[in-house]
Amino acid sequence: MKAVVFPGQGSQRPGMGQSLVEVSAGAAAVFEEASRSTGIDVLALCVESDEETLRQTQNAQIALFTCGLAGWAALKEKTGLQPEAFAGHSVGEYAAVVASGVLDIASGAALVRARGEIMARAGQTRPGTMAAVLGMERSDLEKVCADVSGQGTVVIANDNAPGQLVISGDTDAIHAASALAGERGAKRVLPLNVSGAFHSPLMAEAADEMGQRLATASFRPHDQSVAVYPNLTAQRVDRDGDWPRLLKEQLMSPVRWTETVQCMAQAGIDTFIECGVGEVLIGLLRRTVPGATGIRVVDGATLDDAATKVSEGVSA
Repeated sequence: MKAVVFPGQGSQRPGMGQSLVEVSAGAAAVFEEASRSTGIDVLALCVESDEETLRQTQNAQIALFTCGLAGWAALKEKTGLQPEAFAGHSVGEYAAVVASGVLDIASGAALVRARGEIMARAGQTRPGTMAAVLGMERSDLEKVCADVSGQGTVVIANDNAPGQLVISGDTDAIHAASALAGERGAKRVLPLNVSGAFHSPLMAEAADEMGQRLATASFRPHDQSVAVYPNLTAQRVDRDGDWPRLLKEQLMSPVRWTETVQCMAQAGIDTFIECGVGEVLIGLLRRTVPGATGIRVVDGATLDDAATKVSEGVSA
């Protein structure tokens, strides 16, 4: 069994993380450290906030980061698993970097809190939006973006899985690209409820501001036997990654998730464990590498199930 751990992605919902804290001292410690570092009660934010509050970028990011790390801490505490690699989608990459040992929890939480605030401000000063495009080839969607570029910036922001792409950019250009994609054969085009044009050139100023924060963070080499796969390149980083640059440029560059998962599968990784919230990444995995094993850890019950599967895999 060669495993990779993904900090989870999914809808932010009241109560997220509570079950893990109740059954795992390791998960509780993650929430405590994130709260100490950011000056906010992250567990209260996750458990007591309504959905509208949790959807706000500055809140969603620290919640997803902390829940993802808490899920991993609970699984590690219960099984002692040493995965081959870590990877995370967008803000999840920060949790993956922390899990690998490149950053400590406090530093990671402070960066994620800053990232959420910077992106929220960017959405106000440089407005834009995003849309999911389903059932269309990447090359065809790139042509759509090029054909409407006269109406503003529009790029492919997320390559999530075969047939599942996301575009990002100026609102008028996104509307034009959405209509044209539908005319050219996309099965569905869905506007996303987001506060900005994330992972696009509209985030350039935000990336510069985030880069200043990253430049002062204390990154360190991680265990050479454990890889991290950055969104920016989709290629494994074994030890000495240029993380300030990788994480800065990630903010205004596409998330190359399809390539990331394919690269991990080609490296022999056969088990993908999504920790913290939801099972969005496991769903994308099924579309990208259908034969791979997907396991999730979101609460006490799934933690026990994951521990059993990990134990069986290790002993097989």
